[in-house]
Amino acid sequence: MQLIPRDEKFYGLFKEQAENIHKAAKMLVALFDNYQEVEKQVSEIKFLEHKGDQITHSLMKKLNLTFITPFDREDIHALGSALDDVLDLIDAAATRFITYKIKKVTPGAQQLGKVILHGTEIIVNAVGQLNHPQNMLEYCEQLTLLEEEADRIKGECIARLFEDSTDPIEVIKWKEIYEVLEASTDKCEDVADVLESVVLKAA
Repeated sequence: MQLIPRDEKFYGLFKEQAENIHKAAKMLVALFDNYQEVEKQVSEIKFLEHKGDQITHSLMKKLNLTFITPFDREDIHALGSALDDVLDLIDAAATRFITYKIKKVTPGAQQLGKVILHGTEIIVNAVGQLNHPQNMLEYCEQLTLLEEEADRIKGECIARLFEDSTDPIEVIKWKEIYEVLEASTDKCEDVADVLESVVLKAA
């Protein structure tokens, strides 16, 4: 019998963060689909990144002050960090379009944006199942498959870049953009790894 109740407000913070990340991914896709007023759109993504930092801070503060947590402390910390990393990389990708003065979005970037969006949608669904961890393994598998798809798309984009571009500066810019976009899906897979750890410990 558990005499001290577990503080389950963590679930609410994780849900809020997941939805915040999904909103940022929607904005990234919108930026790529309607490449106008770029600075305004990127600043809106930056706003969500700052909001995400605040949520992460609240989560870590609560972790430090809570005696009984709903699942392992190390997994709560790892999940908070992994979610924050996804958001940071979405913001980093968007910011590069201003930094590098990109004039036009490539189809490859649009493809990767949609993969990221799909990944964040899965994260929202997975985090919503945190108090029912037996339902999460399918979501973890989906995130792993998405990361593999993003890696394939990135490889094709970079190969095409070296084949088609005659400007070495453009090659350097776009190679980095593709790598940062794909890295967002790597971090989605990191979220899956933490969720899988939660499931295995709950089994």
